[in-house]
Amino acid sequence: MTKEEWYKQLFERLGNSKFRSSFHLKQKDIDYINEKGMDTIWQHAKDFIAKREAPAVIINDGKQTPTKGHPVFIAQHATATCCRECIRKWHKMQPGRELSEVQQDYLIDVIMTWIQKEMDKYEIKEHFDHRR
Repeated sequence: MTKEEWYKQLFERLGNSKFRSSFHLKQKDIDYINEKGMDTIWQHAKDFIAKREAPAVIINDGKQTPTKGHPVFIAQHATATCCRECIRKWHKMQPGRELSEVQQDYLIDVIMTWIQKEMDKYEIKEHFDHRR
């Protein structure tokens, strides 16, 4: 299966989840992304995954990712990259083992893909809003 095929299936499944599909970027998140830039947001995602998801043992697993306060946190809940149990269920990575660099890079890419999709929706909406 190619990356494109996997992502297509993954995002369709996430979209069919009432919980996962309820997360969207708010205006303040979009403003923050526009102010900081996608490279900075990527670095934040990298840091959050490395510190909150990559360790083999996470004391507060299931509670380590807030549901608001940063665009990456919102994306983590939307993409099921918010805790090791969700990562196991949705991304087939077993808990109890430190995540490899490749696994971390994949999770970051999923998060950033979701954020880009949200930003693209915002751009389209903004374009149409200006035409009114």
